[in-house]
Amino acid sequence: MSDPIKQAITTNRAYYCLECGKCTATCPVARQDSGFSPRRIVEEVIAGHVHVVLESPLAWACLTCRRCSEICPSDVRYSEFTRELRILARETGHQGACTHGDTIHTWMRMMADPALKQNRLEWLTEDLQVSPTSDTVYWVGCLPYYDVLFRQQGFQGVDIARSAVRVLNALDIAPAVLADERCCGHDLLWQGDMDTFRRLAELNLELLRATGAKRIVTTCPECAYTLKVDYPAYVGSTGMEVLHITELLSANDLLSTIRHPLSATYQDPCRLGRYLGVYDAPRQVLRALGIETIEMTHAGKTATCCGTGGWTSCGATSKAIQVERLREARATGAEMLVTACAKCQIHFLCAMDDPRLNAEIAMPVRDLVTLVAGALT
Repeated sequence: MSDPIKQAITTNRAYYCLECGKCTATCPVARQDSGFSPRRIVEEVIAGHVHVVLESPLAWACLTCRRCSEICPSDVRYSEFTRELRILARETGHQGACTHGDTIHTWMRMMADPALKQNRLEWLTEDLQVSPTSDTVYWVGCLPYYDVLFRQQGFQGVDIARSAVRVLNALDIAPAVLADERCCGHDLLWQGDMDTFRRLAELNLELLRATGAKRIVTTCPECAYTLKVDYPAYVGSTGMEVLHITELLSANDLLSTIRHPLSATYQDPCRLGRYLGVYDAPRQVLRALGIETIEMTHAGKTATCCGTGGWTSCGATSKAIQVERLREARATGAEMLVTACAKCQIHFLCAMDDPRLNAEIAMPVRDLVTLVAGALT
């Protein structure tokens, strides 16, 4: 067994697997695909059959949602174990099946070129107040790019970005918005492309440190986790506080006089919930808006992932997970499904873009920050 494999096993506590099968029982993928089992993959690697795993599509099936880690009695870090295996798989020439014609991964890799010139700020309108000397950076992420790619499904990424700045302005914050911001690299890291992730992170760190700001606010849970946790672990710390915008809003009384007579059910994004431990803040914001929040059967730590991760291996299994989750949302009787993650919205809208199932699973899907911005006007 090679040293990287031993390190992956040891660091992520794979040796402590009790073979109890609880991970498989709770795994959203395993519930839809009987050929996938977190426990079985751990067993194969420990038994020395690493090449079988690295060459298999099953290495890319995991959503890295950490649902299994919440229930594992031995605290096996299966999502991180999967990430290490993918890094090794790419080094041997294997990778998962990219979705959307590899468009998204391609633009991420393009951004890793230091000479790339971008036009990232055309979405800013005259009513939005920004300042290059602000002590707060609004990290936009890939919202403008997603907006173009998923507009047909009704996704409005630029609306989320504009709403975030409007909300920050209402808090008397004119944030810095960076003209040369790059993709944070989250998806590339979790799909095993460590080299490109590092190059993106280094470019972003240089840019962020040059601002002199003290705080980063983002609307993307994956950006928040990457900037806050993965950058310090792999490249270097930003030296700045990193917050998801719901954390900022929940600690402020801005919404105390607003009443929004609606009902909603809330989708916990994996990176915001199980990874960053932020469960209450989005719900506090909904309550502050006067929105009746009706929980799904699986919520908080038991929430089901939106069905795919890292723009890889999205197929029939992912669709089945999304459909099941939307049925659960519809069963609450809520008027809308609210999330605080652009990807969750994209994946649910994509699942609903099916004439055979639309009447059964369709419901309005909104990003939480757009509701807040709308209530302020």
